[in-house]
Amino acid sequence: MATTGTARTRGAPPAAPAPPAGPPARLRFGYASGSLVTATFTTLPGLLLLPYLTDTLGVGAALAGLVVFVPKAWDALLNPLVGRASDRTRTRWGARRPYVLWGGLAMAVAFALTFAGPLPGTAGAWFTAAGYLLTATAFAFFQVPYVAMPAELATRDEDRMRLVGGRVAVIGVAALVTGAAAPALIDAGGGGLAGHRWAGVFGAVVIALGAVWVFAGTSGSGPPARVRAADGEPGLRRQFAAARANPSFTALLWCAVVQSAATGVLLAGAPYFADHVLRDSAGVGPLVVAFVAPNLLTVPLWSRLRGRRGHALASALFATGCLLLLAAPVLPDPAVLAVMALAGTGHAGQLLFLYAMLAQCTARTEQRGAGVLSGLFTTGEGLGVAAGPFVYGLVLQLSGYVSSGTGRAAEQTATAELGLLAGFAALPALATAAAVVLLRGYDRPPAPTDP
Repeated sequence: MATTGTARTRGAPPAAPAPPAGPPARLRFGYASGSLVTATFTTLPGLLLLPYLTDTLGVGAALAGLVVFVPKAWDALLNPLVGRASDRTRTRWGARRPYVLWGGLAMAVAFALTFAGPLPGTAGAWFTAAGYLLTATAFAFFQVPYVAMPAELATRDEDRMRLVGGRVAVIGVAALVTGAAAPALIDAGGGGLAGHRWAGVFGAVVIALGAVWVFAGTSGSGPPARVRAADGEPGLRRQFAAARANPSFTALLWCAVVQSAATGVLLAGAPYFADHVLRDSAGVGPLVVAFVAPNLLTVPLWSRLRGRRGHALASALFATGCLLLLAAPVLPDPAVLAVMALAGTGHAGQLLFLYAMLAQCTARTEQRGAGVLSGLFTTGEGLGVAAGPFVYGLVLQLSGYVSSGTGRAAEQTATAELGLLAGFAALPALATAAAVVLLRGYDRPPAPTDP
């Protein structure tokens, strides 16, 4: 019996190898927690900063839009340099994690200063601009290394998709909580300067929590060989040239710029839409909840699709939802929230596919340059998010929007109300259509580069 059993064992086909294990839960949650920082920085300034300047500090709409945009223009210069620095960093904590920790903590302090509001009027606007510039600078030192991490924390596209999926889900949670809680804190604090101070402190606490959590949650992860900068790696100029010669990354970058501008318009326009279209200043919280809640519910469904086709479908849903908002004056409030949820469903897919395609691009670079590519991508996202409020501010200015220094929105003419509605609904849809066209070059092979 023993001999027969041995013969059968020897003659049996070898067992199939077990599928490789995905990223452990600790790593997935640890990396995803960084979205507390990203979502807070994107949601709260995008939602609060423009109306804070126009309706609390009394700044003209065009100038207020410029105050929001300039720090992001500064980041356009800074982000690639931060990426290069993180590529070359060697510490016992790895290349990226020290930047994630200290950049996030510095950002928390600067964020609280942005909404500290020690002075009203023009002096307060300058103080706010300085605080936001410091916040954006610190954000560059957090975000660029953070975006580069999936390419080093996982070796398979499927695992990177899991990491990115968790990141997008937490973006939804953080945007949901901060976007709903901050306006409520402003109202509870009495509105105006005092209320915005509470919102600034709240955002700073969330940012600090996310920075500490992602630092601790990603400890001991990632291949050591990829965490340290390689000797003899190409210079920054050559890495820029390699990025320009990569049609997939270039298409992804321009798509991110335009798509982020669409999101920036929606965030900046939501308070004006609530005040002057829905006639309910407290309605901005439900609008934000309706927009970001689909991130929690639809990411697993979007994860079944891949690449440019999935992004196109998600963009179609987003643009449809935006255009339907043009009918908001005649729709009941529940229908408006349903339309915002439709746009939010598309937005969740847009984020997932863009971040997954970025992880693929950075993982497949032949030379060590993930930080530079991530820096360029973060620059594009940041410029887009800031360009949205800037363009929307110009629309308000051209429509004759009247600013206020009382902490409450002034009464507007019919022309101004039409302009703010058209800008809120039509601009994001047009930008999304352009983003889909720009992404058509993603699947093209890279051009040969000089050795």
